[in-house]
Amino acid sequence: MVTKKAEPARAAVDVALSELAEGEKKWAATSLSGRRALLDRVRELTGRHAQEWVDAAVGIKGLAASSPLVGEEWISGPYVMAAGLGALSKTLDVLARGESPLDKAAFGIAGDRVTVDVLPASPFDALLLNGFSAQVWLQRGVSSAAAKANAGLAQLDPSRTQGIGAVLGAGNITSIAPLDVLYELIAHNRVVALKLNPITDPMLPVFAKILAPLIELGAVRLLTGGAEVGGYLIEHDLVDHVHMTGSARTHDAIVWGTGPEADERKSAGTPKLTKPVTSELGGVSPTIVLPGDWSAADIAFQAEHVATQRLHNGGYNCVAAQALIISADWAQKDQFLAAVRDALAKAPARRAYYPGSDDRVARAGESYPRAERLGPGGGRLLVTGVAPSPAEPLLAEEYFAPVLGVVELPGTRAEFTHLAARTANEAFVGTLGVNIIAAPATISELGAAFDELIEDLRYGTVAINAWTGVGYLTPTASWGAFPGHTIDDVQSGIGVVHNAWLIDRVERTVVRGPFRPAPRSLLRGEFAISPKPPWFVGNKTAASTGRLLAEFGADPGWLRLPQIFASALRG
Repeated sequence: MVTKKAEPARAAVDVALSELAEGEKKWAATSLSGRRALLDRVRELTGRHAQEWVDAAVGIKGLAASSPLVGEEWISGPYVMAAGLGALSKTLDVLARGESPLDKAAFGIAGDRVTVDVLPASPFDALLLNGFSAQVWLQRGVSSAAAKANAGLAQLDPSRTQGIGAVLGAGNITSIAPLDVLYELIAHNRVVALKLNPITDPMLPVFAKILAPLIELGAVRLLTGGAEVGGYLIEHDLVDHVHMTGSARTHDAIVWGTGPEADERKSAGTPKLTKPVTSELGGVSPTIVLPGDWSAADIAFQAEHVATQRLHNGGYNCVAAQALIISADWAQKDQFLAAVRDALAKAPARRAYYPGSDDRVARAGESYPRAERLGPGGGRLLVTGVAPSPAEPLLAEEYFAPVLGVVELPGTRAEFTHLAARTANEAFVGTLGVNIIAAPATISELGAAFDELIEDLRYGTVAINAWTGVGYLTPTASWGAFPGHTIDDVQSGIGVVHNAWLIDRVERTVVRGPFRPAPRSLLRGEFAISPKPPWFVGNKTAASTGRLLAEFGADPGWLRLPQIFASALRG
């Protein structure tokens, strides 16, 4: 039964989809150079309205305007949007010239897979993210020649459009929804109806301004409303494909329904939603800490790194670290865990803005009554003694809240790395991202065993001495679950996004960063000049650095770099 309140919302969906059906014809007739011009205009508008974007995000999340945490909104909002637009624009330019986006790429080999270097992708990257790198690993059997030939995806035949895609937007990171729109539009050549998550409804005015060129063409429509509107949208006859960001539970409710009906449908293999669905769904992300000989400064820095992996955006990230995997036999284990406690406790206070957060923390507290309560009001939980088992609540459920567990495993060196990989693969739900922290000397000593650790981990993004969030911030990297999931066992989702070089048959992205910030990195033999990253929760100049990065993302130029470096070095 349709309520009177729902009738106008459904009518808005009907109008939007009928307009998109007409807009698809205009999109099909738009040349690659014309599409590039549209993206360049959207990028310009992203820069123009970046402050409005951040103001709206700050309001949603209850941050003080003067807080350094506002830097999170600059970096994970307009900065990454502008960077993604710039990279996609270059890809369309290359395709318009009849070339491959990978013609100038550097290829390598990792085990039996071909890799593509995607960071740094420019001299600017090499300076702004000095010491960081990323590779996209292709699926087994994909050659560099095949990768070059197929890069471009649906833009290899731009006049052949793929209908209307419905995007159900995320409620946490504000750039997720518009970036997903761009991927549907460019990688899959579908015009897009974006239904915002109700949490992010305040973003509607700024998104309408930024996406205006695509809206005016008829290639994008923006919608708001609750679950009833979303359900009507995705089941509409005019919608050909659905992409969503959220939890596996929400995915299953959409695809299979709820209650006994859902169980019957799964058993029969007859989903409620029969359209193709892609998704990014989070999971329980591990951080593997390899034992080594660390200085006190190393311990303090990496403890803040772990706190950032858990507490960035308040802990409401699909790839937030939820459990450490650490060696019980590491001589510095207790010292490191003490530093992690301290970093979790001292991280800036912030409001629990995401619905249900307090309930999820309470549920974790009920499962682990001996959990340590840290930080303002004791709202952050540290749980030690977590068993390496898929039956363990902390490893079986994504809390999406500031809860961090500690799993201790026996062994050191290769023995520990093999057991850590097996535990991460078998005991943790989800495959979106895994972090590894290891001193350069440890990596060198492990040699082939370290390479095997990377190869063995079945995750869509593997980050070594960097948070997996760096993969999200890298437009030329892929972002999504490890391939192989299905709608009846969806785990962290199906498909990838971002991937601005439009690489086909991606398996994962591997990100690497410096173990130490500058200048200690240089003093200890690491050739990296990056200071403490601006996404660290304890970075004092994150807001100013983030704003400067967003301005650079919208309008890159050498003259912008000195200000960025000066702000970053004070962080």
